[in-house]
Amino acid sequence: MSALTIVLALCAALSNASASVLQRRAATDESTSGSGARQALRWLVRVLRRPYWLAGAGLLGLSTLLQAAALAVGSLSLVQPLLASELLFTLAVGSVVFRRLPDRRTWLAFAALAVGLSLFLGAASPSKGQTTAEPHLWLLVGAVVLGVVAAVVTASRLVRGAARAALLGLASAVSFAATAALLKEVMGRLGQGGVGAVLTQWPPYATLVVGGLSFLLLQSAFRAGSLTASQPALTLGDALTSVALGWVLFQEYIGLGVRVVPEAIGVALIGAGSVGLARATATDGGWDTTPDERGGPGPDAARSASQRS
Repeated sequence: MSALTIVLALCAALSNASASVLQRRAATDESTSGSGARQALRWLVRVLRRPYWLAGAGLLGLSTLLQAAALAVGSLSLVQPLLASELLFTLAVGSVVFRRLPDRRTWLAFAALAVGLSLFLGAASPSKGQTTAEPHLWLLVGAVVLGVVAAVVTASRLVRGAARAALLGLASAVSFAATAALLKEVMGRLGQGGVGAVLTQWPPYATLVVGGLSFLLLQSAFRAGSLTASQPALTLGDALTSVALGWVLFQEYIGLGVRVVPEAIGVALIGAGSVGLARATATDGGWDTTPDERGGPGPDAARSASQRS
């Protein structure tokens, strides 16, 4: 594993975690009452004026640049799983921003997820693979990714709260993994033909479109519920989907044979951490919630109570 790839990926994870926390902080300042496209658009217009949201957007841009640099020198199957360290950075940064420490179960759940991913990645030891993919593979992968995202988004409309946030987080995770794969394709073609040649081809524009969709899905996940519900699905879904895309598109193979045992243990820890994190809450809600979202005093909470009476 390249030390430069690891450093760039970890810096991207820190920047992305900070962006998630700040944008979630901005989301908690806005009422989430109402549903439908018009209400969602009004909410987005209001949140765009929040300093926290703008700072988060800037950090998200920095994270993209760091991620592109990491993908230019390393494999998709290595870079994206390394971004799972975002979970720990999110916990640290979120504790400062929300001034609310997670309870011990939340810490243990995050640790299980991080250790599980580290164990899996260390045992899998993905190969570097190719810098670009065959065109016909992109057609197949594109159709599958679009179908999965559409199915998950449709399912999210049938539930509310943490379940909806988790599903939207998963949908954005699959989209972000596809964006990362497209970004790697762009960086590979950039090294082969230069900027002028790349700008006449489809990958840069597909990256922008899929990246924009990923961003909108991410904002929907933040609006739907607690970061503790959306973030694990977002980060873990991105990592595991990226390993699959790296294998299919760029021939980035992972270790098998006796390595399957530690890989299986890593996957088990990932599952245990996901379940534990879903159940680990600080006070009725998550450590990243406001009093309104936790059911405490506030106009939205009072309004909900009166409607139930």
